[in-house]
Amino acid sequence: MNAETTETSRSVATNPLVDWSLAASTGALLARGGPTVPREEAERAVVELRDLSVDAERYVRELTDLGHGLPVKQGEVLDRPGWVRSAAAGLDQLTSRAVPPDRPSWLTSVVAGGAGVQTGVVLAFLGSRVLGQYDPFGGPDAEGSLVLVAPNVVTAQRAMDVSGRDFRMWVCLHECTHRLQFTAVDWLRDYFADQVGLLVGGLSGSEETFTAALSRMPDAVRNLRSSESRDVMGLAEILQSPAQREVFDRLIALSTLLEGHADYVMDAVGPDVVPSVRTIRRRFTERRKGGGVLDRLLRTLLGIDAKVRQYEQGAAFTRHVVDTVGMAGFNAVWTSPETLPTRAEIKDPQAWVRRIH
Repeated sequence: MNAETTETSRSVATNPLVDWSLAASTGALLARGGPTVPREEAERAVVELRDLSVDAERYVRELTDLGHGLPVKQGEVLDRPGWVRSAAAGLDQLTSRAVPPDRPSWLTSVVAGGAGVQTGVVLAFLGSRVLGQYDPFGGPDAEGSLVLVAPNVVTAQRAMDVSGRDFRMWVCLHECTHRLQFTAVDWLRDYFADQVGLLVGGLSGSEETFTAALSRMPDAVRNLRSSESRDVMGLAEILQSPAQREVFDRLIALSTLLEGHADYVMDAVGPDVVPSVRTIRRRFTERRKGGGVLDRLLRTLLGIDAKVRQYEQGAAFTRHVVDTVGMAGFNAVWTSPETLPTRAEIKDPQAWVRRIH
């Protein structure tokens, strides 16, 4: 998609886990070009995404009663290589908190380069699918940034044959909800980083840690094939130690809440803001299930299918709680880490209601 897009200049570096600079360059090189559209249409999409990223947050604030008085910044509109570089920079910021770049580790020379290439391949794959995201650790001075991937938004809107403006507003509502979650809830950003730090720190420990993970591989492969593993977020989860699993469960519960809350909001704002919202939701849900054999295999290995279930479970949790105790009652989730739902409570929202209310 040829249009004027804002290019990110964030620097990425090497740390003991991943060479993020190599990941960024590999992913940007492999990222496929966007759709061929008339220049006027491309420019309209870019301008609308920037403008709607401001309008959408006002609607989200009104519905959720979060973030009143905070400044509203325009979203950054990127092409696919730009998103890859932005994502790599944000991941570098996040993982570097847990594993400082100068920390000596046997993994540095053995794994970081290879992991950088592999991560770049994954980012290139995701770069053709991500519509937008809020990165709490991206942007100038790593203060957070909302990015929208114009070619992917246009591709999805054309494939579903829905209103361009409605769909762009719908996407912005989702991402602006994420921005409010992290800007209006003052402890959430550090809590998320701390939990990721605990998880990544455990993964980067020692050769014994790596050997123990390999020893769990046969059981992991068998479990991945079983029906009990439908909620597993890719092979990495079932390779974890019990201690890592506890941290991972907290992160999965949090991310399911964040994604489900955003999915709930983008529909609940209603047809006054997005007239074709019901059509968009129906067609978008069908689109999430699509893809060829290779695409579905990659999605399974990367845990993307489980990610889709996160949206569904998190939205169901949010809807049940709001219907039961209202939006003010739901907002108790943002009080402290102790009021966040557990992974079990996500599937049983009434249990969270009983515990908190």
